[in-house]
This record gives sequence, structure tokens and C-alpha cells, in this order.
Amino acid sequence: MTRSMALVALLATLISLPALAAETRHTVILGGNKAGIQITNVAADGTREVSYEFTDRGRGPKIVSRIKVNEAGLPVSVQASGNDYLKVPVKETFTLEQGVARWKNDAESGEKKLTAPAFYVSLQSVPEEGALLANALLKAEGQKLALLPEGQATAQRGDEVTLKSASGTRRVMSYEISGLGFAPETIWLDENGAFFAAVSSWSSFILEGWESSVSELMELQDKRANVRMQESARALTRMPKGPLAIVNANLFDSQTGKSIPGSTVLVEGNRIKAVGADGKVAIPAGAERIDARGRALLPGLADMHVHLGEHEGVQHLAAGVTMVRDMANDPDALLGFKRRFDAGEELGPRIFMSGIIEGPGPFAGPTKVLVDNEAKAREAVDNYAKLGYQGVKIYSSVKPELVPVIAKLAHDKGLRVGGHVPAYMTARQFIEAGADEMQHINFVFLNFFFDEVQDTRTPARFTSVAQRGSKLDLNSSEVRSFVQLMKDKHVVLDPTVTVFNTMMTRQPGTVGPGYAPIAGRLPPQIRRSLLTGGLPIPKGSEQQYRDSADALLRMIKLLYDSGITLVAGTDDLPGFTLHRELELYVQAGISAPETLRIATLNAAKVLEREADLGAIAPGKIADMILVDGDPARRISDIRNTDLVVKDGKVYEVDALYRSIGVLPR
Repeated sequence: MTRSMALVALLATLISLPALAAETRHTVILGGNKAGIQITNVAADGTREVSYEFTDRGRGPKIVSRIKVNEAGLPVSVQASGNDYLKVPVKETFTLEQGVARWKNDAESGEKKLTAPAFYVSLQSVPEEGALLANALLKAEGQKLALLPEGQATAQRGDEVTLKSASGTRRVMSYEISGLGFAPETIWLDENGAFFAAVSSWSSFILEGWESSVSELMELQDKRANVRMQESARALTRMPKGPLAIVNANLFDSQTGKSIPGSTVLVEGNRIKAVGADGKVAIPAGAERIDARGRALLPGLADMHVHLGEHEGVQHLAAGVTMVRDMANDPDALLGFKRRFDAGEELGPRIFMSGIIEGPGPFAGPTKVLVDNEAKAREAVDNYAKLGYQGVKIYSSVKPELVPVIAKLAHDKGLRVGGHVPAYMTARQFIEAGADEMQHINFVFLNFFFDEVQDTRTPARFTSVAQRGSKLDLNSSEVRSFVQLMKDKHVVLDPTVTVFNTMMTRQPGTVGPGYAPIAGRLPPQIRRSLLTGGLPIPKGSEQQYRDSADALLRMIKLLYDSGITLVAGTDDLPGFTLHRELELYVQAGISAPETLRIATLNAAKVLEREADLGAIAPGKIADMILVDGDPARRISDIRNTDLVVKDGKVYEVDALYRSIGVLPR
């Protein structure tokens, strides 16, 4: 073949290939920092190839998805591969042929003959899919579509705004999509219907070159959301017109750990006026009476490890959680939640705050508070103190030599010090440097695995505990010496053991025991998320990982028996996870009454608010929950909360759950 003939052949080949449009790039932002990218190309036949990845402290998904939609905007073909957030391999397919939808991924497989239009939502989706769903909904009758494998979505148009940046001007519109989670999710499209952005206080995806517009879009979203939340708060909150008397209650006394049947509690305003036996407490004329009918009456629960996000307040409150400690968040967003919760403009628990302090580097957590010297540490601590925070959370990339500096600065301001054990530091050194508490049970184990894991910034802080945890001798002198140090230094532990139990035991395609009791009540797409697996478990290591999960519980029991103060935190799905956390403490061997004390009075004491919170007694704030059953005998009854009183206001749990798409019990 001559050179000219070869050139003609090459040109013919190129012409026959589907032409790709100019690629579209969206920036992934976590905690205000760029963390990844989504790149989309559209072929001549309409197939979108979407490459999506971000890095979050050594974790993060990396997915390539090829999606083709029909004239109605509905997927007819989806092929995705890569890895999920925990680096587990991902493979997912969907086809729609001759009216039959078929799907298969690592947790699901199914087939359905369609009688009406439906949109398949990938289990491991890319941000671009949100825009495709929005466009399909706009074409659908009544802006409503069935979802596959199950559920239904609707769309409502929101704001329209012209943005300006160095990239020029762009007219964009917002659409609120309901049916994907506990609250509407907002997608921003441009005038051509192309994906522009999806933003939140924690994570955002926005067209490259327009990153500076995130705050403006957030402000518009918040205004609309605040109107909805104020309306919901008014509808769901009942303020007694006079005194409130709860009678015939089985009162749990968190100070003694005993249950007292036949009890009356009298509330005036937001304070408990009197507590006593039925018939012995003077109930004023005109007081509202609630007959507990023998149900358990407990102090409101405390979740001491959360990261509040939009619309999560109701989830906490409905689960009986009247108090939370936020362990790292955007300060503006967190202070906004606190102000609205306290003012009753949005439903949610009372908030205590611990501010993250992180070091710069490739594994830095999602925050802009990055500290690498004493001056920056002082600035961070002073700012948190000024904003009314109760503590600071030292994170994994902080230089070990800065830990005692931060601890002293925080203690001088009256702030508690806790967090992760930073890289190249042992838990013993962390405590000796001034930590008042530790977050996460895995860091206790890592103290003894320093020979293998010195860099706690990476996922090795999970996998090494899964691989070696069961082999640690809890009766060894090394372990006993460390526990004694914790006791001598009065160090508090926030285990968040449910997170690690799930990581080490959950298999794709099944809902674990922690969420199985409530999975059927959740919105379909939330329920699907519970089908994904945990850590990537090497073949043949399944039992080893399960044994290590059990070892975590044995360590918790050892710490409890040794007099270490525990508080209950979750760092996971609000509300429901706290119930599981308490179940695991009982499974570890801690009695149900003592577990309830951990979740109530212990939290109040650690926060130095026991004068007001953590118990049902005269003079304390009226934060209480009425539970159908007796969790002091059967801890799982804590899932059966019927009524919540927070700050003297009354909330019906079924109504709270219905407002976020969760079915009543």
C-alpha cells in the first residue's frame, strides 16, 4: 500500500468512528477543597462516557460509566466499572430492550417488564446521572417517573440566576428532585439542560471554571430549603399551652440506672418541675396530660459523633436523639444549623461543637483549617473558642510535635481536645500530649500495631485492624498498661463501633443486622445503599474480619470494666445508627441500663452540662423520649420511640418520620 493510499484508508476509518463532542469537566469539592473531577464526553450516537473520581484521605471512587438514553431521556444502556469509595471493585450493567429492563451490579440483579416509563438509578452513580434524571423528569407527564429498581421521583423547578465568573456569564436553573432520599435534592442545569452543578455544605460538583459560584448557589438553595423547613417545623411542633404532665410512665433514672414504674413527670415551660409517683405529684388544673400507659420514659439520647448535613435534624429527633456533638463541619453551615434548631425554625437536636484542626498534605481531611505551625494553631483554636465551640478535634495529618501545642492552647481556652491519632504517633503519645478523649475504637488497636501502621492517614487504619484485631491479647501487659494510662488521665472514648463492625462484616447484596430491622421503612434509594459492602475483604479472610469485629466489642467491654468513660457516637446514618451502637454495647457485655447511661448522662457529664441535661429530674431541661417497651431490659426497644419532648416541645415520632419519607413502625 502506498503512503497516499494508507492516508486515505486512515481518514476513512476516522470518519466512520463516532465523533466525540468537546469534553465537559466538573470539579469535585469536599470541605471547600478540590478533591476530584468528572469528565463527560458525548458520542455521535448519544452515548455519554463519564469518568468520575475523587480522593478523600486515601479513599474515594473511580468509576467510568457509559450511559445511553432514549428520546424520553430514559436510560436504555448503562455500563459502569471501577471501584467504590472503599476501593472495592465495581461492575454494573443495565439494559432496556423491547420493554424489558434488566440490571445487575455487585449487590443486585433483576428484571422487570415495564408498563410505564421508568428511570434506572445506578447503585454506584456518577454526578451526571442527576442531570439526566432531571431532564427525563422535565419531559415526563406531570414531571413524575417511576424509578428502577423501585421508587418514584418528581421534579419541581426552583430558582433561575445569571452567574458571573472569570469564565463569563451563565444562566442556570435549579430543579428539586424528590424521591431519592430523605429530602429533595437540587440539581442545577444550564439553559441547554446540561449539568451545571449539585452543591451542598459538605460536597459539591460544579462545572470547571465556576467553582467560585458554589456559595451563591448554596445561598439560593438554603433560602428555599429554609422556607420548607420552617413550614415543617410549625406543622410538627406542639408547644403545650400550659404545664405538661406525663403520667403512668416507667421512668428510667439515668443517675441510678433503675427503672421506676408508676411515675409522673411535670413540665412547666422547658424545665422539669417535679418527678414522683403517680398521685403524689400535684398536677395543676388545665395541665395537658399524656398517659404513658406503662411505656418507658427516658432522657433524650445523645449522639456524640456526628457531621450534620442538610435536612438531617429530623432524622436525629425522630430517633429520640435530642443532643448531638458535631465532630467536624463547615463552621458557617454548622452555626446555621444551631441557630435554626435553637430558634425552632428547623427541627433538630441541640448542638455541641468540636472544630477540626488538620495538617496540610495529600491525605488532608475535607477542611480549610490546615495548621502546620504554632501561629496557625493559635489562630484556629482562638477562632473556635470565639465561635462558641466546646472542643477541638485533632486530625490525622497534624504534625505530632504540634499536638501538645494545640492541646495547651485549647485547654487555656477551656476547650476539650480529642480526635484521631495523627500519623506517626501512637495513641499513648496522643494521650500523653494532652488529649482528653479519643474518637474511634480502631485507634486503640492501632496503638499496638505501630510496627505495621505508623501512617494513620490512609485506609490502613481500617484494614490493619480488620486483619490483626482478633490476634491482640487483651490480657497482655502492654494492653493493660495502656488502659491504665487512659484511666489515670481520665480519657474518654467515643468508639463509633458500628462503623467498623459494618466495614468488617457487611457483604454486598445483604442488609446487615444493624439496619435490617428498619430497612423496609426507608425510602427505596436509601434502602438500596444499605446493600453495598464494606471493606474489600481478601478471599478467605471473611472469618478473620468477623473475628476482628468481635475483638472490637471485647475491647469496649474491657475499657468499660476498667472504669474508662464511654460516650455513644455514630459517624454514620443519623438516628438509626445510634440505636445499633447501643445494641452493640450490650452485645459486648455491658448491661442495658448502663448502656442507656452512656447514651444520656455520660454525654452530659463529658460536655459539663449534667446540671441541665442527661437525666429526668426537677430543674433539668425537659428533653425526654417515650418508648414503647423497656429498653432498660431489652435494648432494641430503643428503636420503638413514640414521642419526643425537646426543650419542652412535643413531637410525634410517626409524623416526624412521615415528613422525611420513612414509614411508621
